[in-house]
Amino acid sequence: MERVVCGGENYGGKRPCDFDWIRSLREECEARDITFCFMETGTVFLKDGRRYILKGKRLQTSQALRSGMNYQGKATDFKLVDSWGLPVPEEKLYVKHYCDNCRECAMKLICNGCSDCGRCRNKPRQDL
Repeated sequence: MERVVCGGENYGGKRPCDFDWIRSLREECEARDITFCFMETGTVFLKDGRRYILKGKRLQTSQALRSGMNYQGKATDFKLVDSWGLPVPEEKLYVKHYCDNCRECAMKLICNGCSDCGRCRNKPRQDL
């Protein structure tokens, strides 16, 4: 296993996401040096005996990031080759970049960076 990604539910019939479960998953991943990404709390979030209602994915992912649960495990070793089977030179590889909104996103750990789709109000790029 290379990584575990988890988060709460947002759609109709959403079940509560319990922070104790998130913490337990993270501990298992850390013990095995597997990357763990807590991407969002979901709409109904349980923590320390309290029930929170968090509306909106941006709020949910920023709260997940602030929880400190993300863990970078061992790196995945990709061997990228061209159509001839030759290694792709490093200067031809994609370089990740992020917009200002990415600073508050818990998925940054597993994300390939900004797609420059233009939907983001904060257009400046941050090469991080």
